[in-house]
Amino acid sequence: MVSSLVVSAVLAADKPHVVILATGGTIAGAGADVTNSATYQAAKVPVEKLIVGIPQLSGIAAVRGEQVFQIASESLTNANLLTLGKRVSALVKQSDVDGVVITHGTDTLEETAYFLTLVVRTDKPIVLVGSMRPGTAMSADGMLNLYNAVSVAASRDARGKGVLVAMNDEISSGRDVSKMVNIRTEAFKSPWGPLGMVVEGKNYWFRLPAKRHTNGSEFDIDRIETLPSVEIAYGSGNATDTAYRAFAASGAKAIIHAGTGNGSVSSAVVPTLQELRGKGVQIIRSSHVNAGGFVLRNAEQPDDKYDWVVAHDLNPQKAKILASVALTKTQDSKELQRMFWEY
Repeated sequence: MVSSLVVSAVLAADKPHVVILATGGTIAGAGADVTNSATYQAAKVPVEKLIVGIPQLSGIAAVRGEQVFQIASESLTNANLLTLGKRVSALVKQSDVDGVVITHGTDTLEETAYFLTLVVRTDKPIVLVGSMRPGTAMSADGMLNLYNAVSVAASRDARGKGVLVAMNDEISSGRDVSKMVNIRTEAFKSPWGPLGMVVEGKNYWFRLPAKRHTNGSEFDIDRIETLPSVEIAYGSGNATDTAYRAFAASGAKAIIHAGTGNGSVSSAVVPTLQELRGKGVQIIRSSHVNAGGFVLRNAEQPDDKYDWVVAHDLNPQKAKILASVALTKTQDSKELQRMFWEY
């Protein structure tokens, strides 16, 4: 007679193996009452409890969890990114790992997703997931989001599509997607649309990423030990150069100008940015418009003349991630611009 343990082991061997790396966030949060959907404490529930709370996961994959961090994502540091990236890189090299899911706070989920897109070389699915409501709230979204994320990570058809984000039934590119609204569950959107949908554990794909990522990237987390300092300065009416000068004085190697419209720069700020570029600080023009900015080179400002870089369609926070990674390889502004076009 075959024991139930042997049967379980055989069944698990027949299923994809997915590792859930937990970092905290709302998906691991808890409120004082079921009516608390916006007032709660993040990063309270350990990964083992998240997994046990969704027994249906065992039907789609052999799942195990690791608690990498237990923090709210707005407090993530470059050191945290490097630690997480190296752990993901190590896992995807293992023959007994078919996909990785990362539970993450939504505030900086898009930054981590883009960072991993750039630096982890693999065709195995890496899927980030969060929630907009804690698991203790009425209509909590974390359980279904996590189920969908594991389903995507376990799917062979998710391979080679770069780092993905599974939220609100949509599958988005980690490069494109951003948190566009808070409170509501449909918070994450890409200006270019989702890659697909996941419904009842089945993926439906509609488009593919066009930019370089993962296996096609020239960056490698296994060769990166530190990330240079990159800061973001916000453009607005009545802007001054105070933030730019302060960031440069504190050692920033690049400053992302989160400009209005087409990455526009106030006439009061232009001379300071020229001066800082002359001192070796990279100046990168991005746009802070909400639905997806698109900064054209030599439009609004003579970027060639000033030796500035434009962020293409990357929002300021994603531009910061690419600049940090790119500066580990080059200080040449023309090379940086090439990278912003390609990634």
